[in-house]
Amino acid sequence: MKSVKLGRWRIRLPNHPAIRIALGVLLVVAGFLGFLPILGFWMVPLGLVVLSVDVPAVRRLRRRAEVKIGRWRQARARRGEEAS
Repeated sequence: MKSVKLGRWRIRLPNHPAIRIALGVLLVVAGFLGFLPILGFWMVPLGLVVLSVDVPAVRRLRRRAEVKIGRWRQARARRGEEAS
């Protein structure tokens, strides 16, 4: 079964690629309706992560974001050590 790791959480996804793509698109579209009471803007990034399993262009964007966030966290940790 496919899964996606977000921080310390692992989210299991359906096996069939068409279902994963449909789920990802549904989450992104519903996220754009986040101003409605039940839906939320948090659905957009989650939908993109689900899509990144099967869509190479989205996978590249996710990987770039992971690298930037990792570098930012390392720089922040180094600055914290220097201040001590």
